[in-house]
Amino acid sequence: MSTAPRPSAVPQPPDQPEAIRAALAQVAPHLLADFDRDRAASTARARAEVSAAPLRAFTEAWAVEVAIARHPETAARLRALEARAAEVTELGEAREITTEISRIRNAAAIEAGLRTAGGPAR
Repeated sequence: MSTAPRPSAVPQPPDQPEAIRAALAQVAPHLLADFDRDRAASTARARAEVSAAPLRAFTEAWAVEVAIARHPETAARLRALEARAAEVTELGEAREITTEISRIRNAAAIEAGLRTAGGPAR
């Protein structure tokens, strides 16, 4: 029996807010309220700053969230790590947790097409 992660039935969406929201509705509907709140805040900030940067950052952040949620085992592991990080008091364990969280998020960014393995963010 293979231990490789199973591909998600929901493909990684293009980095467009509506496509990301549609995918999120399928893989993590409990996050839709957060998505909508963040989108409204990013839109307001973009208008105030007369800049697309807040919307770009919003879209990229949520593309990573979808990439994680598309793999339930990975999403569960990340939630467990984040919960443990809130309680840990030993520095070595905190570093191990941080390293694993970073690895999960970097892999998701690669899956979302936001960076390449070993490369910078786009």
